Amino acid sequence: MRNFLHMFQRNPNEIELGCQHTIKSHGTTVAKHHRHDWLILLLLVVLDVILNVIKPFYRFVGKDMMTDLKYPFKDNTVPVWSVPLYAGVLPIIIFVLFYLRRRDVYDLHHSVLGILFALLITAVITDSIKDAVGRPRPNFFWRCFPDGKDEGNYDALGDVICHGKASDIKEGHKSFPSGHTSWSFAGLGFLSLYLAGKIKAFDSKGHVAKLCLIFLPLLVAALVGISRVDDYWHHWTDVFTGGIIGLVVSTFCYLQFFPPPYHTEGWGPYAYFRATEELRRAPQRISLDNGMYTEQSSEMQNGNRPSRLSSNRNEDVELGGI
Repeated sequence: MRNFLHMFQRNPNEIELGCQHTIKSHGTTVAKHHRHDWLILLLLVVLDVILNVIKPFYRFVGKDMMTDLKYPFKDNTVPVWSVPLYAGVLPIIIFVLFYLRRRDVYDLHHSVLGILFALLITAVITDSIKDAVGRPRPNFFWRCFPDGKDEGNYDALGDVICHGKASDIKEGHKSFPSGHTSWSFAGLGFLSLYLAGKIKAFDSKGHVAKLCLIFLPLLVAALVGISRVDDYWHHWTDVFTGGIIGLVVSTFCYLQFFPPPYHTEGWGPYAYFRATEELRRAPQRISLDNGMYTEQSSEMQNGNRPSRLSSNRNEDVELGGI
C-alpha cells in the first residue's frame, strides 16, 4: 500500500525552488498571453450553436429501408445534460485539485484550455458531419410515425413523408457520428493523458496499478458509447467513429500544452519548464562593499561566469514569462 501511495507523491526535484507561479502572481499574465485562444474558443461555441440550430441533410429513406430503422424509441440511458458534467466539469475539478497541490498556474490554465478546445473542436467536427451526412437513427421509424402507421406516407419517388414531431424528425437524421461518444472520448481521453503524465505511468518501474487509473476514464467513455447502441439511438459504426474523433482531437490538444506522457518531463506543461529555465538564467543582484550592485545568474553560482554587471538598482527582471 505504501508503494502504491508513493506513486502519487511529489518529487522534490519536480518543483523548482522559488518557481511557485500561482493564479495570484501570474494568472493575469498567462491569460493575456492566450487571449486569442480564448477568443477562438468563444467562436467555436457560437459555431457549434449554429450547427445545432440548422437542419441536417434529410437523406432519402425508402419503405424497404425502414426494416432496419424500426428499433424502439427509448430514453437516453446517459442524459444529454450529463455529458458536459463528466466529460468537462469532472476533469476540470481534478485539474484544480492538482493546482492546489502544486500551485502551478501554467498546469491549471493549459489543462483547462486544452480540454475545452478538445471538447469544442470535437463538437464542431461531430455536428458538422451529422448535418452533412443526415444518417437516420435506428429508431427513425417511430420518430417519423409515432402511431406506427406508414401506409401511404411515401412520395412519388418512394421517399418517406413523416408526420411526427419536427424536433424528433430533425434529431432522427443525426445518427452519424455519435456525439455522446465523441465528447466522452474527447474529455475523458484528455483526462486519461493528463493523469498518465502526472503519475508517471510510463516511468519503466513496472507499476501496473497506474494503468488501471488511466484506463478508468477510457472505460467510462466506452460504456457511454455502448449505451448509445443499446438505446437504439446509434448504429455501432456511429459510436466507433465518434470514439476515434474524440481520441484523436483530445490527443492533439493535449500535446499542444504537455509533453507526451511517456516523456521524462511528461508530468508538467511546456510553459512550466520554460519558466524554470528562465529562473535559472535570471540575473540576481549581490551587494558589494563599494555600494555597487553586480547581477549574476544562478548558473554563475554553479561555477559559470557572471552574465553582466549593472549599477541600476531599479532594474527589474520578470521571471516565469511564457
